[in-house]
Amino acid sequence: MHAITISEPGGPDVLTWAEVRDPEPGPGEVLLEVAATAVNRADLLQRRGHYPPPPGASDVPGLECSGTVAALGEGVTGWQVGDEVCALLAGGGYGERVAVPAAQLLPLPGGVDLVTAASLPEVACTVWSNVVMVAGLAEGETFLVHGGAGGIGTHAIQVAKALGARVATTAGSDERLRRCRELGADVTVNYRTQDFVAEVGEADVVLDNMGAAYLGRNVDVLARDGRLVVIGMQGGAKGELDIGKLLAKRGSVTGTGLRSRPVDGPHGKARIVRDVRERLWPLIASGRVRPVVHEVLPIRRAAEAHRALEDGRDVFGKLVLAF
Repeated sequence: MHAITISEPGGPDVLTWAEVRDPEPGPGEVLLEVAATAVNRADLLQRRGHYPPPPGASDVPGLECSGTVAALGEGVTGWQVGDEVCALLAGGGYGERVAVPAAQLLPLPGGVDLVTAASLPEVACTVWSNVVMVAGLAEGETFLVHGGAGGIGTHAIQVAKALGARVATTAGSDERLRRCRELGADVTVNYRTQDFVAEVGEADVVLDNMGAAYLGRNVDVLARDGRLVVIGMQGGAKGELDIGKLLAKRGSVTGTGLRSRPVDGPHGKARIVRDVRERLWPLIASGRVRPVVHEVLPIRRAAEAHRALEDGRDVFGKLVLAF
């Protein structure tokens, strides 16, 4: 088969359309004929050599895809050849075919077409696992997500609003904040000109992709019994934590990742995918949460998509790569 591969660590130009070995489904896996994949910031890190795939995963980038079931591995039940699905991956989404554990498959949510569905698994599983399963966001609480114009942010705003929360977000321009309000954000903060602590007041749950740069202010904005969940390090890996302030607020700071989780177990991907299917997919089918796709590009323009996401200023939501 053919896939977008990484010839060496570097800029977008190292992404190469090349012939690679066909994957074969092992026990408990299915083989998908990929229709589309989506670009995530983790793909950019992998391309630069900073985020290698976990042991046993494909070297081909791509953490989510949509497609058609082409073959079933030993012991797989509940799926049939020809089923249209989307899937959470540990790698391989930029290839024409990918083998994936059956427990990481999702049916297409109602009203979502096959190509658009490629934009959902990674953001859906990331947001749901962290905001709901880890932080326990409840109706009437205040939720703050940084980077509201990105793939995670646009999805998190809608999920939190559907759960009955007051939603706050940050972004880098008034136009992007306007679009965040259209998705349901109640409080919008231009991080270039405003202080989110002053504008938000207190937040019960904070979903943060910045890491060190925002650590102190994220603790400042926490309400009593607040929960800060850190899922990225765009603002650095090492920061200073005021433990006294955290204790006074009875707050918690949790760092989580999705790609390296095992399939099974109490914190595994299978449990997350099952919860997403049972509780989040109905919100998408009803239209209360919708995919936000900035643009669909042909797979061979993956380098262009990487450049656009790295620049970031003109991208709102997800970039999808279609085969």
